[in-house]
Amino acid sequence: MNRFAPELEKVVNEIAACRICRDSQVGRPLPHEPRPVLQPSSTARILLASQAPGTRVHASGKPFTDPSGERLRKWLGIGPEIFYDPQRIAILPMGFCFPGLSETGSDLPPRPECARAWRARALAAMPQIELVVAIGACALRWHMGDRYQASLHETVAAWRVGLALSPPVIALPHPSWRNNAWLKRNPWFETDLLPVLRREVAARL
Repeated sequence: MNRFAPELEKVVNEIAACRICRDSQVGRPLPHEPRPVLQPSSTARILLASQAPGTRVHASGKPFTDPSGERLRKWLGIGPEIFYDPQRIAILPMGFCFPGLSETGSDLPPRPECARAWRARALAAMPQIELVVAIGACALRWHMGDRYQASLHETVAAWRVGLALSPPVIALPHPSWRNNAWLKRNPWFETDLLPVLRREVAARL
């Protein structure tokens, strides 16, 4: 059983009851009942800062239960038994609930009100984090601040910049199949970045 420090437990309970995106008066309200999906921790030293749940994760209630999760675990060099151990890995999406689909059938971006309401509080309640693995543009903008480059590609290409932050941030693209072409065009991602990612993760498990 994952036991939380008191402040984190308070935040987690409030997140579980949150309905701000469903009841939003700005933009389109969430088209379904909220189901926050996250893996908070009072002991994990590694934080995976992801985007938002997709349809499969919304159905399962568990982070990264899809092909993207399989690729991400391969990138990290860990199996499901470690990935889903909240004593060792914390997972905090930019949006906790599935944001719905666009008219073309793609996942919508994370709901911005979610991060505004909860992210700073949740992070403050997890002061033990020593490494942030930021996945996708929304997470990278938040965690890298003015170190974020002009685009996702430029930020991931300049991934060494994040290692100087406190805590260090390792920049990743989303592990979706939609990025297959990008991965083929940028072989340095696998040869240069992934070995460092795996080393930094292993050192904190």
